[in-house]
Formats: sequence, C-alpha cells, structure tokens
Amino acid sequence: MKTEGTLEDHFEQIGEDHISSSEETPLRKDAFVLSDEEKIERINTNVKEIMLTLGLNLDDDSLKGTPNRVAKMFVKEIFGGLHPDRKPKSSTFDNKYKYGEMLVEKNITLYSTCEHHLLPIVGRAHVAYISKGTVVGLSKMNRIVDYFAKRPQVQERLNIQIVRELQKVLGTDDVACVIDAKHLCVNSRGIRDIESSTVTAEYGGKFKEEAVRREFLNFINLDTTF
Repeated sequence: MKTEGTLEDHFEQIGEDHISSSEETPLRKDAFVLSDEEKIERINTNVKEIMLTLGLNLDDDSLKGTPNRVAKMFVKEIFGGLHPDRKPKSSTFDNKYKYGEMLVEKNITLYSTCEHHLLPIVGRAHVAYISKGTVVGLSKMNRIVDYFAKRPQVQERLNIQIVRELQKVLGTDDVACVIDAKHLCVNSRGIRDIESSTVTAEYGGKFKEEAVRREFLNFINLDTTF
C-alpha cells in the first residue's frame, strides 16, 4: 500500500480506516507471563502517570482511586477475554430430537473496545448454526460472543473469531454471525456521527448459499419484542 506523509500519519490513517492486521488478536509470546495482580499494579502506575501528565490532581477524593479502578477494569473486565483461561467451556450434546433446521440466537448484547482508540463498541450480535449431530447450550453462544468481545477488537475480526470458535465446538462449518454495532471512536470523536452503526457478517458452510443466508436474515428481522 502506497502511503504519503510521516510514519505517524500512516499509523493514524490505519486507525481512522479501522484496518485489521490479522484474524487472530495480536498478542506477544510473553502475554501471560505476568499475573493479573502484576498487570494491575503496572497499569495502575501508567494510568496515574497519564492523569498527572494531563494535569489532574490525584489528591482529589474523586480521582485518587481512578488509576487502580481503571487497571482492575482493564485486566478483569473489558480486556478479560485476552486470557485463554477465561474461554467459556462449551459442552455439546447429541441432537437427540433430530432438529435439522437452523437455530438462531439473536440480539446478543455486545460490549467491546476498538483497538485503534480504546473506545467502546456497543451493539448486538446475531448467531446461527445448523446442527450436524451436536448442539450447544444457548447461553454458551452468548458467552462465546462476550469472551471474544472482551479484548481490543476490530469488528470484522470479532465476527470471524465467533464463527471459528462455534465451528470448532459444533464440528460443522454451518455457522453464521452478523454484528450491528456503534463505535464511539466514530460517534464521539473524529467525524462525530452519532447516528451511524457498522454492520459486518461472517458466513460459513451452508450460510454461503443465498437461500439459507436469506432465511437467517429474515429471522433476525422478526419482531420478537415481548
């Protein structure tokens, strides 16, 4: 790709264009050498330095606990999906009732973080599969979405990771995922367009067929308000 300007301009443009480098989350080989407690301690120190650089008074009662709160939030919550030990155990069961149509879990609440600006991504995921002999508990589909969302992400990669994991768990290529989400790096900064959302999809196996894909999209659009 031909670029003009400085290297800093180049990396800034990558962030503005939401370009992803790979299907896998970029992790260093030593990503899990430090314990959670050690990571929290380091992040605490670094967040404190950022706040001091911004000119904030950390002696203020409202701010003095912020570095530690942010550090715990990063490690235990919003980036908790980085650690493989937190991957949900997805037990499968024999499809004894021989249900052969697609199963759709729609409107799964999704909270993630844009890896370019570390701002929230908020939206819904819609996941479907067609059984080839095994089924997975409904809540496990939500947990898989949540696990891969809890890391610095690009939405296209998130789609792919959810589908690949369910394909592996279920032993079938017939898995699909559509995500519709708002990116606060677009909504609250930069262009500051509060109305736009981003829709991405990943289709595997039979879902690449137009009729099957259309059936899935029709399910998503059903009015299931209760």
